[in-house]
Formats: sequence, C-alpha cells, structure tokens
Amino acid sequence: MELKESVGEKLRERRQELHLTQREVAAALGVAQPVYQRFERGIYECSYSQLAQLCKLLDLSANYLLGISDY
Repeated sequence: MELKESVGEKLRERRQELHLTQREVAAALGVAQPVYQRFERGIYECSYSQLAQLCKLLDLSANYLLGISDY
C-alpha cells in the first residue's frame, strides 16, 4: 500500500471513531469537503501545516500517520 493510501485509511478510521464527518474535518482544515475526501482516498497529499492540524484535531501523532510508529 502506498503511503498516501495508508495515511488516508488512518485518517478515515480515526475520523469515524470520533464520529466526525468529512465536512467537519474539512471545515477545521479550511478546505472544501471534496479536497479532504481526496486526502482520505490517497489521491492528494496534505501539506505540513494540514498534517499538523489533522494530528491535533484527530489526536494522532504524525509518526503514526506516516507509519513510523504504531500509535
């Protein structure tokens, strides 16, 4: 699995665990829902600042998202 796809899968799983919609996460990032959807699908890569925002919002570490650690 490609890194983008792996990150997207982890984002989706955690978002669903927190009962957040794609629209809510997208709004917190300041992007349109279709853009965030493409992050989850592994089509687009997020920027460093978006990665930091996602980690805070979803209470995840960047190491976990990038596959460096197990959480």
